[in-house]
Amino acid sequence: MNAPYAADPLHTRGRLHPASDSPTRSEFQRDRDRIIHSAAFRRLQYKTQVFLQHEGQHFRTRLTHTLEVSQMARSIARALRLDEDLAEAVALAHDLGHTPFGHAGERVLAEKMRDFGGFDHNLQALRVVTLLENRYAGHDGLNLTWETLEGILKHNGPLTGPMAVAAHPLPDWIAAVVPLGDLEPATFASLEAQCAAIADDIAYDAHDIDDALRAGLTTLPELCDVPLVGPISRTVLETWPDIDPGRQAHEVQRRIITSAIEDAIATSEAAIAEAAPGSVEAVRRAGRTLIRFSAPTAEAEKGLKRFLFEHVYRSETVMGPVRRSEAVVAALFDRYLETADMPGRWREAALDAPDLASRARIVADFIAGMTDPYALDEYARLFDARVEFR
Repeated sequence: MNAPYAADPLHTRGRLHPASDSPTRSEFQRDRDRIIHSAAFRRLQYKTQVFLQHEGQHFRTRLTHTLEVSQMARSIARALRLDEDLAEAVALAHDLGHTPFGHAGERVLAEKMRDFGGFDHNLQALRVVTLLENRYAGHDGLNLTWETLEGILKHNGPLTGPMAVAAHPLPDWIAAVVPLGDLEPATFASLEAQCAAIADDIAYDAHDIDDALRAGLTTLPELCDVPLVGPISRTVLETWPDIDPGRQAHEVQRRIITSAIEDAIATSEAAIAEAAPGSVEAVRRAGRTLIRFSAPTAEAEKGLKRFLFEHVYRSETVMGPVRRSEAVVAALFDRYLETADMPGRWREAALDAPDLASRARIVADFIAGMTDPYALDEYARLFDARVEFR
């Protein structure tokens, strides 16, 4: 039985458009299924996580990362007696707004859209599920519940007010695409959405280390002095010094995941008990995130992220292809904005746009939905040139 502060699918605040009841699935299960069956979800298979596709077939993509996050979110939610299906739905949707080439593409679109309302992948995910997915006969978007939309928007924390995690004001278009009521941007999201957020952090830490080891950017002995992963690496190397390095790396990865999840569950249980929320509404107004790491683990996790930024994300192995991919996205944006040379409905919408800002938003939507290979194909079509990443 779920806790009284868990989100309840029987008391959802509703959907943007009327929908018939399902005799076999809860409302949050329906959200999960709609997300999985969306085109945007399938495209995650061909979008960069950290390493571009040319680096090899065994590195994470946005899709594999998303599946890993959803599994961890369910595990945490189950232990805390929350609604697993809502946690899973938010986790499955959390990266739907990501651009091709990972954060490189997002940085370019953020700069290009700076004077046109900005660009953020979390906000873009909201556009995807409310506006850009167009497979349903009766409406645009996936028609998800209020609770899933809230989780997509605020899983990292409030977007306005004194506790805001967003650096910029919310764009005006949000009110236009989500007219079913205020998503309460100044409050925290449900505990289920918070589970998805911390699962995202755990997945990044564990799996980016695994990919970095595969790419030869670091070694297990080098990780022995790194926060969070150091003690685990030392234990594995001391216990199994002679086994295959790949098996050593997997043992480190799984122990990081287990340790981080167990720490988050224990810490969150204590935080929830202290806050004593009697309902999901009380969670939203608790004034702080309740799903979190212990202070020592949180500090160690920050140290691990610093290591990853210095030795992985900013390494030349990663940054060389990143710079070339940034140039691709920038060139595509400029050409589309100037010529509207996009396929089908995108070209029509751009030519009919009432002003430059509206046209820029259409271009950003089109580019954000691209896979890495499609972006490269479009670049070749428009500029008669192939980008070499090796």
